[in-house]
Amino acid sequence: GVKYRDADKMALIPVKNVATEREALLRKPEWMKIKLPADSSRIQGIKAAMRKNGLHSVCEEASCPNLAECFNHGTATFMILGAICTRRCPFCDVAHGRPVTPDANEPQKLAQTIADMALRYVVVTSVDRDDLRDGGAQHFADCISAIREKSPTIKIETLVPDFRGRMDRALEILQATPPDVFNHNLENVPRLYRQVRPGADYN
Repeated sequence: GVKYRDADKMALIPVKNVATEREALLRKPEWMKIKLPADSSRIQGIKAAMRKNGLHSVCEEASCPNLAECFNHGTATFMILGAICTRRCPFCDVAHGRPVTPDANEPQKLAQTIADMALRYVVVTSVDRDDLRDGGAQHFADCISAIREKSPTIKIETLVPDFRGRMDRALEILQATPPDVFNHNLENVPRLYRQVRPGADYN
């Protein structure tokens, strides 16, 4: 599928919010306002590193409103296995559709980028890949191994999908190269799970 960013992505939203006269007077509370840094060179540097190596961040792909703050502090969550998700969760802004074959060189590209950024802690997440038998577990393991080879002292946190419900198989693969922190977002309560995350199982 085609990947859109920034204004091009926003233009695809079919419903537009047109303020009425009363709404025009309303202001966002201070805690909701994002103060952009005067110098955006660090933000642009992280984006350039991602583009150069064909990598993705969940920050950009999911249109996170905190991107400027995190990137400006040298923090980013890398998103592996491409930028196209096989699911269409209504709360998520990551593109969905038919993804391309995983990049076999992504683990090395990711490891080199992390080493170049001299990171001491890294978070790696991914899109859902229901088209892969292991849901992408082996690719996660390959990425962890490559990162540790280039940056032996780094701490690695993974924020994993549900691996098509084959968590036992995924854990079997990942136990050879476990991350320092293993996370999985539940996103919602059991009662609303099927509605909010179609194709996923709370348990």
